[in-house]
Amino acid sequence: MQLNQLQPTHKRKPAKRVARGGKKGTYSGRGLKGQNSRAGHRKMPLIRQFIKRYPKLRGYKFKGFDGRIAIIDLALIENKFDAKNILSPNTLAAANLVRKIDGHIPNVKILGDGEITKAIRVSGCIVSKSARAKIEKAGGKIVDIKSNKPVKKPVIKKEAVKTEAPKAEKESKPKAKKPAAKK
Repeated sequence: MQLNQLQPTHKRKPAKRVARGGKKGTYSGRGLKGQNSRAGHRKMPLIRQFIKRYPKLRGYKFKGFDGRIAIIDLALIENKFDAKNILSPNTLAAANLVRKIDGHIPNVKILGDGEITKAIRVSGCIVSKSARAKIEKAGGKIVDIKSNKPVKKPVIKKEAVKTEAPKAEKESKPKAKKPAAKK
């Protein structure tokens, strides 16, 4: 047997033209036309649209604590508390007048509905103008939230009329005129 007499056992398949990056022929498995068949195509991930809808910070469906304020009237305070007690959000929560929200005691605002006869001390609460007047009239005190010191009313100072001696005018020299620009 000679080398020129050797024959392959299997028939030879015709070679396919393989396009860039594929093994299946001219279109490389991408199909015809459109965004997906182009080089360098990139689609936005579907989950990104859902992620963008979620609110930022503190997780999903979180509303924040600052906007939640519990409102209490002076009539309720008159019935529940004695003159000895210091009124704060913690004592109001202990007396079941304020409900905890997500395990936290919200800010408390005291409104002036009703009358109060006991000299109570309010600490750490927001107090309306009418409630402040009624509490102070009954002999109570309103204490600042941060420093636990009595709140001082702002003192309006009258501005003193300042009398200044007139300034001596400096002798002014005439300024040299600049030449006009030619157009």
